[in-house]
Amino acid sequence: MNIQTTKNFDKQYSKLNIKIKNQFKKHIELFKLNPFDITLRNHALKGRYLGYRSIDISGDVRALYTIKGNTLIIFVFIGTHNQLY
Repeated sequence: MNIQTTKNFDKQYSKLNIKIKNQFKKHIELFKLNPFDITLRNHALKGRYLGYRSIDISGDVRALYTIKGNTLIIFVFIGTHNQLY
């Protein structure tokens, strides 16, 4: 599995506090081991984000990603539920 981020994701990530950044790093390691671990609450999105999936980072922070091919994961957005939806 190859994980990449977009420039937009990187910009949003840079504005997060250190606690959330550390949680994201932990969740990405878990994601690499098992993308559908129950802790991540990984699910497909509808409507405006059709074709994207979401994982939980903390109580209110989500990371949205898309899948290209069989092995490329691209994280596109990260933020609170209100910021994203």
